[in-house]
Amino acid sequence: MVKTSFQFIFLSLRINLSVSSGPYCEIYIDGIGTCWPRSNAGQMVARPCPEMLYGVRYNTTNNVYRKCQTNGTWAAKGNYSMCKPILEGEKKGKMHYQIAVIINFLGHCISMVALLIAFFLFLCLRSIRCLRNIIHWNLITAFILRNATWFIMQLTMSPEVHESNVVWCRMVIACFNYFHSTNFFWMFGEGCYLHTAIVLTYSTDKLRKWMFICIGWCIPFPIIVIWAIGKLYYDNEKCWFGKRAGVYTDYIYQGPMILVLVINFIFLFNIVRILMTKLRASTTSETIQYRKAVKATLVLLPLLGITYMLFFVNPGEDEISQSVFIYFNSFLESFQGFFVSVFYCFLNSEVRSAVRKRFHRWQEQHSIRARMTQAMSIPTSPSRVSFHSIKQSTSL
Repeated sequence: MVKTSFQFIFLSLRINLSVSSGPYCEIYIDGIGTCWPRSNAGQMVARPCPEMLYGVRYNTTNNVYRKCQTNGTWAAKGNYSMCKPILEGEKKGKMHYQIAVIINFLGHCISMVALLIAFFLFLCLRSIRCLRNIIHWNLITAFILRNATWFIMQLTMSPEVHESNVVWCRMVIACFNYFHSTNFFWMFGEGCYLHTAIVLTYSTDKLRKWMFICIGWCIPFPIIVIWAIGKLYYDNEKCWFGKRAGVYTDYIYQGPMILVLVINFIFLFNIVRILMTKLRASTTSETIQYRKAVKATLVLLPLLGITYMLFFVNPGEDEISQSVFIYFNSFLESFQGFFVSVFYCFLNSEVRSAVRKRFHRWQEQHSIRARMTQAMSIPTSPSRVSFHSIKQSTSL
């Protein structure tokens, strides 16, 4: 209150010095509480809209106007038509955002648990380690690292950190974008493997693990390095998070991701075409496995692609469009890892068969151990029985 009074006095003194001689309007506070400074006659005076009126918050970026008339008196009413109240729509928008944050955290937690289970299944089941499952394993690893950096980013970032633009927060954002890129490039590896195995009819024995490691882990690295250099020189603010108007450095890594996505859709189109025309009557185990892999990829690629492409789509200004955009995007973004685990691990027939064999083997070992323990506990010698009976009788 004291600070406001000093501002009012300072403003009055400054305006009094600028008012020329002649008719003028005196300082006036209207019934709403807006302070109208001393002004020259005939002048249209602008003041910010009030912050609060009758318990309702107003947008203070707009102005209210009142005319200082030629006779040195204020107009009877000020023009408050530009002052807009902050109504329930903005409150609902904030509520939707808070719910979306909860969905994001819940989805990332569920995805992280599923991804870790899938990772350890591929780690322990050595009998199913072929190139196809190694690609699945690396895709799951990329999602684990992306989710881990997402949690680090959410727990460490704050408005103060964003404004400070410290080195470590820029490194966190760079790591997140790198692992985000690896997700798409490992999906590209999935598409390359299926396309080579089905459409090109080459033997998958010619494919090597190092080729896919270069695609999934190596290619995104120089892309992110170039992006970081571009950010450092052209958009070095707010921890490199978000886009500044007129600066397109983010497309350095987003462009290859979109290109990879388009190529994968082309791969899948050819794969589905071949499967529907030439392999419809085939019932071999290899063809069945490819069909299952194609189904999984068909489900996952739209999820990955639509989630990313939604960032370039304007959802509209109405409340329903905004709400659908927030919830749909939050769900797909956070549950991607869960879908990857389900389709590439939990529904993988090889993984399920290997887990079933491990479980049966454990059951057999447990039953054998139990029978051995039971056999060891049963007395087998008559002399041992007579000895215990003699000992018991002597004690009586």
